[in-house]
This record gives sequence, C-alpha cells and structure tokens, in this order.
Amino acid sequence: MTWQGKRDVRVENVPDPRIEEPTDAVIRITSTGLCGSDLHLYEVLTPFMTPGDILGHEPMGIVEEVGAAVPDLQAGDRVVVPFQIACGNCWMCLTGLPTQCETTQVTAEGMGAALFGYTRLYGAVPGAQAEYLRVPQAQYGPIKVPEGPSDDRFVYLSDVLPTAWQAVAYAGVPQGGSVAVLGLGPIGDMACRVAQAKGAGRVFGVDLVPERLNRARERGVETFDLRSFDDEKELLTAVRDQTDGRGPDAVIDAVGTEAHGSAAARMVQNASALLPRKLSGPMAERFSVDRLAALHTAIEMVRRGGTISIVGVYGGMADPMPMLTLFDKQIQMRMGQANVRRWSDEIIPYLTDDDPLGVDDFATHRMPLAEAPQAYEMFQKKRDGAVKVLMQP
Repeated sequence: MTWQGKRDVRVENVPDPRIEEPTDAVIRITSTGLCGSDLHLYEVLTPFMTPGDILGHEPMGIVEEVGAAVPDLQAGDRVVVPFQIACGNCWMCLTGLPTQCETTQVTAEGMGAALFGYTRLYGAVPGAQAEYLRVPQAQYGPIKVPEGPSDDRFVYLSDVLPTAWQAVAYAGVPQGGSVAVLGLGPIGDMACRVAQAKGAGRVFGVDLVPERLNRARERGVETFDLRSFDDEKELLTAVRDQTDGRGPDAVIDAVGTEAHGSAAARMVQNASALLPRKLSGPMAERFSVDRLAALHTAIEMVRRGGTISIVGVYGGMADPMPMLTLFDKQIQMRMGQANVRRWSDEIIPYLTDDDPLGVDDFATHRMPLAEAPQAYEMFQKKRDGAVKVLMQP
C-alpha cells in the first residue's frame, strides 16, 4: 500500500524486503490494520510524505527469516509487531520509554523512535500494509503469541491495545472515578473498555457517528451525541450534571488533529498540503497548526485538579493553548506515542477466551489488501459503519 499524494493511495508491487542487519527479521503478514493515524497521512501530514512510501503499522504474521543477532525468534513463529522500532537495551527503553529509543531516534528530524510507515519525521521506514515486512531491532520488538486463536485475538497488541492502555494509565482515573473519552474511533472505543476493566466507576463517551456511539453504549458506556447539542456549552453542562457539577476526574482526547471545527486551521492545513514539497515540509515544521477543538473541549470539561490524557495525534508546531485556564484549573496533562512493550505483558492476560475487552469481534470490516484504497476512503468518510478495518494480504 503506497502513498502517492493527498487522498491518493495505491496498491503496487515493490521489491521484497530482506535481511539488512543482524538484528532484522522478515515476517509474512497475515493481518494488518488500518489506523486512525493513517488518515493523518492520507490528508493532514502530506508535507512529510514522499510518493511511494509504504503505509501501515499494525501487523502480525509469521516469521520467515531472522538475522544472526536475533536469538529468540525462529522461522515459523507467530508474532505481533509493535508500531515503533526500539532496541530494548538503551536507557530510554530500560526506563519504559521505547518510543524514545536512543538507538532508533530520528535525530536528524529531532524526533523520537522510528515508526513503521509514518513519514520521514519517523524514519521513512517501509510500513506494514504489505505482504512482507522487514522488522529492524527484532531481538526486542516482536511479541510471540500462541497458535490457535484467530489473528483478531492478538493483532491489536501492535497499536490499539497498548495505545488505549497507556491513555487510561496516563489519565490516572481513580478506582470508582469518572473518565470522559472524546472520540469513539478504535482507540477511544478501546480506551473505554480498558477504563471499565481497570475499575473506573463511570465512563462517558463523546462522538457524533451513530455506529460508534451504539458500539460504546452496548458495552455500558454513557454516551453523548454531539449532534444533540447546539454548542459546546450544552455538552459541558450535560457532562457536569452527571458529575456533581465538577466534571470528570479525567478526560482522554482520542481525536487529535482530525477534530471537527476550526475552519481557519483546516484552511492552513489544506493550503500547506497543496504547496510544492520543497516548501510545504519546512512550512509545516515551523508554522503548522492543528484543529484543536477536541483538546479545548477536554480542557473545559475536566474537573479542576483533574488529568487530561492526549492520545489523538497532533502535528502542529504553532498551536495556541489556553494557558490561563490550564494553570487556573491546575490541570495535569500527559501524552505521547504508546510504549508498546512497556504495557504488552500487562495486556496479554486479558486476551483469553473470555475476551473481556471484546477483541475477537472488535473489527467492523475485514478486507483483502488489494482493496486498501477503498478501505481508506470508507474509513476517512466514516461510511458503512467503519470503526476498525483489518486487511489480509
């Protein structure tokens, strides 16, 4: 699956990946996900893309070949591959921050660990919406999983599960406390489930897509349909009415820069994407702005002294922030890419036949990789009830 331009992605034949370093592995992909953050590449982050980039970062499959410095994998192993590439041995990895791996940091761009299929800012590493994938740092990254259950049981260990898990952990929801999740796409939906499993007393979900609201409601989430409110003030009042007038203990922003609202920011994003690549990249790096509607809602919604956990992807470098409100309300904020291997061992005990997180039927659509362009369009336009798409090469 290759990126060719704004809203232009194509399935093409490319050379097969091969072992290039002793710490590499090559896997044959059996399932690969379409992530909400892929949509940022589809439209918003185009200045950082190069035609021909291979997309995708949510794979699992079968090991085909391993390098000489990969002692714990062998051909035939079934593995899930985290979206970030990390060594497991540097100071950052050893302190539970593989997203900041000092071995794979993209220092030329001033960024953290390299990611599969995610712009030159993160190393321009060929991605996982493909038949085969070269996996650098395979001595640490791949997670071995057992034979038997379908791919659906484990594939979300690549991104969705650890991202939602970290979002809830960073939110610091007290036992029996309340949390509001803004955006009920794959990450927001799973964050609601994790919060429930981890002991939150009340979980509120906010969205405007009927299918997403219904999915969350069926699992006991108290939902708020944005279409039912005339403005943000009405939404905030409705949530506060459910929390003794204070607001929830924590708010998780699972929307990011794809938020509705801020026509001016959208205009800047679109204008930047249309500039020649030599100009659009530097402009985006210095002056890009996000649509901050969801984050501003989170700041207003959370109770005083509460916590905001940002898991939706933002890419702006010149975003205005309401510092007076943040300071006055004494709000704590945590954010960042999920540290997959930091959380994976905690998550795996939940991936049982009892399926407490509902992973076995989490996908709404399963499509062949050959239909990936249609999958992107469907997901971006939120058609046909698309919440989570898995593709099989």
